[in-house]
Amino acid sequence: MSETTIAESVPTRPKSQWGQVLAWASWDWGSAAFNAVMTTFIFTAFYLTTDIFGGADYTSQVLGWCLGIAGVLIAILAPVAGQRSDHSGRRRLWLGINTLVVVLLTGSCFFVLPEPSYLLLGCVLLALGHVFSELASVNYNAMLLQISTPKSIGRISGIGWAFGYLGGIVALLILYYGLLSPEVGFFGISDENFKYRVVALFSAAWIAVFSLPVLFAIPENKADPTTPKIGFFASYRELFRTIARLWQHRRHTLYFLISSAIFRDGLAAIFTFGAVIAVGTFGFAKGDVLIFAIAGNVVAAIGAFSAGYFDDRLGPKTVIVISLIGLLVSAVVLFFSSGKTIFWIFGLLLCLFVGPAQSSARTFVGRLAPRGGEGELYGLYATTGRAASFIAPILFASFIAWFGSQRFGIIGIAIVLLAGLLLLIPVNRPAQA
Repeated sequence: MSETTIAESVPTRPKSQWGQVLAWASWDWGSAAFNAVMTTFIFTAFYLTTDIFGGADYTSQVLGWCLGIAGVLIAILAPVAGQRSDHSGRRRLWLGINTLVVVLLTGSCFFVLPEPSYLLLGCVLLALGHVFSELASVNYNAMLLQISTPKSIGRISGIGWAFGYLGGIVALLILYYGLLSPEVGFFGISDENFKYRVVALFSAAWIAVFSLPVLFAIPENKADPTTPKIGFFASYRELFRTIARLWQHRRHTLYFLISSAIFRDGLAAIFTFGAVIAVGTFGFAKGDVLIFAIAGNVVAAIGAFSAGYFDDRLGPKTVIVISLIGLLVSAVVLFFSSGKTIFWIFGLLLCLFVGPAQSSARTFVGRLAPRGGEGELYGLYATTGRAASFIAPILFASFIAWFGSQRFGIIGIAIVLLAGLLLLIPVNRPAQA
């Protein structure tokens, strides 16, 4: 079956402007404060899922259920958000609006007091943050095609992911040495629980500051004047017609969207629950987790940056398949192992393979996106990804509930990765430009 690819559907674009590339990647740098600081390594692992709120097993289940519900909301909203930004020519505007909401939700986590009754508030704020972060990324990912050429899309996508990991490193270092490690941190703050609440304010400011460059450097996408404007509910009818067209004429694009929905949910779960498992199952102290987080982000950045090179030469499917196999092997070893040394070795291998899988999944879509439909296809990418985003959190929570141990949550995540790999194998490779 013939697939329309980026090389076929988009006229030759001018050489990438590296100032715009760096401004675009700055958004990834800023978003690390939500992904790494809030939901992975500090606020969630050290504060929200601790004994203060009810213990690791209980709080992990509540967080898992909330993120699962967030996935359903993203599945409903993301494709229409991308479609409407394409049609309206307001991609940059909606990137700014959704990012602002993430900033406000992140800052609101300051009001999550160290009492069990505030657990649900914290989980809901983080879940909503995931929703609006994903909606923002629909427009952000579509901008990739505005600043890249068919021959450079893999490399530029890898730069974006690498910036995200490096931004996480810098943010974590600032927070650890300036706020969390000293007995008295920034502004004379000494109360431990209050420090974690201040982390939320720092993260909100970090996201806001580093999200600004892309809003000034990348021009607004132009709407197609021949495309009629449609209402919100009519957008869903158009969405179903788009899916029908993919099924009839570009079936392997649809196959990829489905397979990537599964494996990307597993990738997200690794970052969401990785630090929680390190503390609750492998006995990491807070300082150990932060050191691991910094090392893990360095390794992930190297993996993502390297992925761009191999993506442009071997194609994104090869990079994704190798990465998923590496992730599965590492997860299985961790499940049957104990001790910090084993977690250091195979946890870092997880970080090494996550970045390439994420980056090449994004370029896979970019190589398939038709001109004028980038946002809609990336919206479907987000939707199919988040339509399945309840699977890993729910399996993670369910396996803990069934077996009474957080360790078994690893199996839930591994099952999702394996399913995504098996569904990806028969998908046709996109044509290389």
